[in-house]
Amino acid sequence: MSTSAEPLALPARRLPGDLAMWFFILAELTVFAILVVAFAVTQRLQPTLFAESRQALDSSIGLALTLSLLTSGLLAALAVEAVRRGRQGRAALMLAAALASSCVYVVLKLEEYGHLAGLGLNMEHNTFFTLYWILTGFHFLHVLLGMVILAWLAERCRRGAYTVADHSGLESGVLYWHMVDLIWVVLFPLVYVLN
Repeated sequence: MSTSAEPLALPARRLPGDLAMWFFILAELTVFAILVVAFAVTQRLQPTLFAESRQALDSSIGLALTLSLLTSGLLAALAVEAVRRGRQGRAALMLAAALASSCVYVVLKLEEYGHLAGLGLNMEHNTFFTLYWILTGFHFLHVLLGMVILAWLAERCRRGAYTVADHSGLESGVLYWHMVDLIWVVLFPLVYVLN
């Protein structure tokens, strides 16, 4: 019986995606953090105004927006896993489904924006709505960019551009989408729920 204690060869761990994408995500998260802190501090200074203004928002729409983005994020993560297993066709389908789920977010958000604008609750209405439009509008632009990225990734997967050994471009795009999800998970309770 051998008692040699040879170390097991563990696979090398690496950061998914490209380092440049991580720096970009960090920069974007910093901007959003500043906006979130501004919202939270202003809410603390004007609690009554924020509580009354929040009544105009439908938290069930906010929840549906959240579920749409989280579903999309899950599907994008499954696409990465499919490529890691050599299943590019399945990855393309997962990314197309992620894109469809994100379309639900866009439709709901545009309906909400239209409803609020119809009530006259625009950026100039009060401090709450100024910050609401800035925060959610900035996030909305990130969603639109993310949808373009998802579509591009889906097409690249359909063409077999990513392999088991080389898929960091896919990981980088999906990382961006996860950032979009993460930001919304913070914005939903902050804007729609917390008093």
